[in-house]
Amino acid sequence: MNSKRILEAIILGAFLCAGLVILGFLISSSAVRIKSLDRTVTVKGLSEREVPANIAIWPIKFSEADNDLSNLYSVLQKKAEIIIEFLKKNGFTDDDISISAIAVIDRQAQGYGDTSKIEFRYSANSTVSVYSKKVDIVRNTMKKLADLGKQGIAIAGEDYETKTQFLFTNLNEIKPEMIEEATKNARKVAVKFAKDSNSKLGKIKKARQGQFSINDRDSNTPHIKKVRVVSTLEYYLSD
Repeated sequence: MNSKRILEAIILGAFLCAGLVILGFLISSSAVRIKSLDRTVTVKGLSEREVPANIAIWPIKFSEADNDLSNLYSVLQKKAEIIIEFLKKNGFTDDDISISAIAVIDRQAQGYGDTSKIEFRYSANSTVSVYSKKVDIVRNTMKKLADLGKQGIAIAGEDYETKTQFLFTNLNEIKPEMIEEATKNARKVAVKFAKDSNSKLGKIKKARQGQFSINDRDSNTPHIKKVRVVSTLEYYLSD
């Protein structure tokens, strides 16, 4: 009876030992696999393009001074009509043109300084604006502003409020191709890294698309835009 129990105990012990060995092997193998998954490389891919602006916003600001408020308004309205006629002669339509309300300053009502030395009590300004997809026509017409000067219209120089803007609004049309290009460029870098480290490039672990930026190519060509995006990808590496 005792011999039988001893044999059963030996068999049970053998199974337990075998189970522990197998369990240890599985744990070790899993640990190796998990560790291998921790090996990654993070790379960036750039895509850049130069594109022409497709919209121009051109404010034409002009001013006048007078002691007669009624006459001041009349002169400004007449100047606005001359500017609008000038724009239409150069290819713009009513849909491209808008005019702001006249802004008047009463210098005597400002409450400071010696108003007796003020030559003109009232000063006023207005702005005729062009919002158009005819970017090339805008650029060409801007060169002809001297024609307005010959008609007695002094155009204000460009400042923050009157700076001509050139916009690119067709980003969605080039987004897919640029993202694809940035992703391909990132993968090229990852493949090179894997090769140099005697590894194999695996699947993508994480991908992050950067924001698109649109800037002037340079200060002299605001009508040409540089579009840029950087994609960041993280790949698994294996032996």
